[in-house]
Amino acid sequence: MGGTVRAVSSNGEYTFTKPNRDSVTLLAGLGVEGDVHAGTTVKHRSRVAQDPTRPNLRQVHLIHEELFAELLQEGFTVGPGQLGENITTSGIGLLGLPRGTLLHIGEEAVVEITGLRNPCLQIDAFQDGLLKQVVGRDAEGNVVRKAGS
Repeated sequence: MGGTVRAVSSNGEYTFTKPNRDSVTLLAGLGVEGDVHAGTTVKHRSRVAQDPTRPNLRQVHLIHEELFAELLQEGFTVGPGQLGENITTSGIGLLGLPRGTLLHIGEEAVVEITGLRNPCLQIDAFQDGLLKQVVGRDAEGNVVRKAGS
């Protein structure tokens, strides 16, 4: 499977967006070095509130750059890191990768896909109405998540 890393982003503080970096370091079993969501147990505030001892299955967040072009057609301007992702890709069908897929990034890094992101209300706080663009339902009523894995 071919594809490109378009941007990498991280933040050591809880903010919705993450600044782009020249590089990030992925730590096995932890996530992005120095990122607030790195660690073996959950780091997302809502999940910590439920049970802080649960395993962290969202150590590295990926979004496909193609989503930004789709959102632009709907009047939303979004760029790499602005939806809180660590890695922005191009040319990889992230949304179609099954759980357990091992995605090779660069020459050494391997990320295991643990599921699709479940977008939260913070997305609407970033840009009003954006949540409806990144999560919806298909013709059969099934939930469709577009905000990455």
